[in-house]
Amino acid sequence: MSTDQEAPGGRDAQDPLEPRVGPTPEGDPEFHPYHHPAAGWGAAKSVTNFLVREGALVDGPRAIMRMNHENTGFDCPGCAWPDDTKGLHLDICENGIKHVTWEMTRKRVGREFFAAHSVSELAEWTDYDLENEGRLTEPMVYDPESDHYVPITWKDAFDVVGRALRGLDDPDQASFYTSGRLGNEATFLYQLMARELGTNNLPDCSNMCHEASGRALQDSLGTGKGTVDLKDWETADALFIFGVNAASNAPRMLTALAEAHHRGAQIVHVNPLVEAAATRTIVPHDFTDMALFKTTKTSTLNLQPRIGGDMALIRGMAKAVLERSATDPKALDEEFVDRHTSGFDEYRALCEGTPWEEIELQSGLSRADILKAAQVYGEADRSIVSWCLGLTQHEHGVDTVREIVNLLLLRGNLGREGAGPSPVRGHSNVQGNRTCGIDHRPSDAFLDRLAEVCGIEPPREHGLDTVRTIEAMQRGEIKVFVGMGGNFALAAPDTPLTYAALRTCDLTVQVSTKLNRSHIVHGAQALILPCLGRTEKDHQRKGVQSTSVEDSMSMVHLSVGMKRPASSQLLSEPAIVAGMARAALPDSATPWEWYIEDYDRIRDTMAKALDGFEDFNRRVRLPLGFRIKQPARELVFLTPSGRAEFSSAPLPDVVPEPGMLALGTMRSHDQWNTTIYSDNDRYRGIKNLRTLVFMNRADMRERGIDDMGPVDITSTAKDGSRRHLNGYLAIPYDIPRGCAAGYMPEMNVLCALVDYSTQSDQPIMKHVKVTIEPAA
Repeated sequence: MSTDQEAPGGRDAQDPLEPRVGPTPEGDPEFHPYHHPAAGWGAAKSVTNFLVREGALVDGPRAIMRMNHENTGFDCPGCAWPDDTKGLHLDICENGIKHVTWEMTRKRVGREFFAAHSVSELAEWTDYDLENEGRLTEPMVYDPESDHYVPITWKDAFDVVGRALRGLDDPDQASFYTSGRLGNEATFLYQLMARELGTNNLPDCSNMCHEASGRALQDSLGTGKGTVDLKDWETADALFIFGVNAASNAPRMLTALAEAHHRGAQIVHVNPLVEAAATRTIVPHDFTDMALFKTTKTSTLNLQPRIGGDMALIRGMAKAVLERSATDPKALDEEFVDRHTSGFDEYRALCEGTPWEEIELQSGLSRADILKAAQVYGEADRSIVSWCLGLTQHEHGVDTVREIVNLLLLRGNLGREGAGPSPVRGHSNVQGNRTCGIDHRPSDAFLDRLAEVCGIEPPREHGLDTVRTIEAMQRGEIKVFVGMGGNFALAAPDTPLTYAALRTCDLTVQVSTKLNRSHIVHGAQALILPCLGRTEKDHQRKGVQSTSVEDSMSMVHLSVGMKRPASSQLLSEPAIVAGMARAALPDSATPWEWYIEDYDRIRDTMAKALDGFEDFNRRVRLPLGFRIKQPARELVFLTPSGRAEFSSAPLPDVVPEPGMLALGTMRSHDQWNTTIYSDNDRYRGIKNLRTLVFMNRADMRERGIDDMGPVDITSTAKDGSRRHLNGYLAIPYDIPRGCAAGYMPEMNVLCALVDYSTQSDQPIMKHVKVTIEPAA
């Protein structure tokens, strides 16, 4: 990887020239198109092989029987799909089992490992090899003289953090990052610590994923969340799935799709790639289907728009609904529109004024195909529209999600069973993080209540999100960076620039379960603080504690670990936050230590401070927990007009310039965020390969690129800088012309930090402008 215009600070000698993320391939690269159902025996075989490889044939099945069990088991640390409402005992999936087994490994990384390997040496390891060493066992501090991490006591580690934070000239010189795995109780304490210190610098993984969804839904409906729950999925007449690779990113959705097909619901998938989940499945816990190899369809229509063309497709569907309403009075729910919405006349005029030719050009779909989707929508009494990062990681992500709401409003698909917007959050409790205060743009109402309940004076100025944090690091304005979980260095865009930015910090602190790249790319001082995993028992003074999480559909429930901790020196995330807070705020009136003795005490405070969490401790112990109230679900809209707001944004021009391609980054199947399990991608037919790019065969021929031939990829940012990946293999794939796709985090190097959405501030990681040519 190289850049023609280098990031400020240049490159560091420790950074490899090419990103090396996955394991060493076990053989030559292979590509064989996948024609089998999602899940089923393929998933069972993959899980069995993984359990054998990890030596977890006993612990793995034990954990499986406790995962996602209401109030007695632990919540899967993978995706945020809701728990089954029918008491299913095997509410699990392939990737969830892998994620849990990866956490429960018997391998350990202690002082002996760090004594044997310098940071400079570890910088040459692949990210797979770093994580594969096992669980971190004790707090470590970086020793610059020896270039090794060395042991440090918890007290001394907290003192390091406390001195650094107390020594800042301005609390805004610190930034507190959060990944989605953090439980609600730790989340609340974390944001409380930051705000008591005096900063709203609370970047999180939502800034890179669903920020557009939250802003769009807030503007349209007055709530930053979807309005449906799993029971709505079970009663909808039509499901529209946009930009979601369910088999890999939310595999338990396959059960909902199979059940929808069985009851006769229409299922429309919209994605530039037809993923395995959009064809057929065998649900693993349906033992009859497994025994008979009986597959179930998971779609009735698949549409492949060009990358970024979803908004034009939705506009076309809305245009068709309005055209049909001229002759069919049932096509448009005029009573709903009149009573509950604002801005309809402007939106109708916009649709009427958008020619079909423009809709076809921008969507990359024919009018006939768009009308097929519109017909499904028009004939369904109750429709749900669901989406994931395929819609949000674009410049126009907010406008696209608002266009979804426009479409739903036309037929009154809101505030009733089986209908509404349903964003698919990709990480367990990422939604709970935002609900419980991780927000760099907090509302005055939230801050007023926090001040009243917790007796602090929180800052009122907006803080820094992920992109702004990296920019501030570049300028030397962030002195202390704390990462609660995740792998910030590898997840963020513009990898070399992010590395250089992290190294400008005086102190970086990573709270983690396993070794990762963010421990290797660090500040002048660095701490590794190992924490308990979701699967492990959390013993505190008042006994074993539970934590709560919020799923994608606003259900809050308890998670209780079942396994002995990997090390006696591990602390829980709430305890680590409290330790840092007491060291940084020695005169604080907040009872940090008292909170940690019994997490019910944290929840009692949260019940007073957070809207919707009233009577928290009782309600969270109900079967399946409780659902946070959604005013928009009750047709109460907390918008300036008091109504649901139609938006009237023009269609963006997403057609690539001549010679250019639109590239989207994505996960492989055997991967969870930045954690790589293997170099295989079963559902896309890939084996022993990650450094690849999927291309339309006609685009390959036009450029003289052979099947699986080496290519050089160059991205061009809006500031004119260019970034390169060399020697990747081109895979001919069923993807629209003008489009390409490849894996993150390797391809994050192509995503310039300056290329973020002006609507959401999200990095544009699904619409990167690139040229691809045969390797020089």
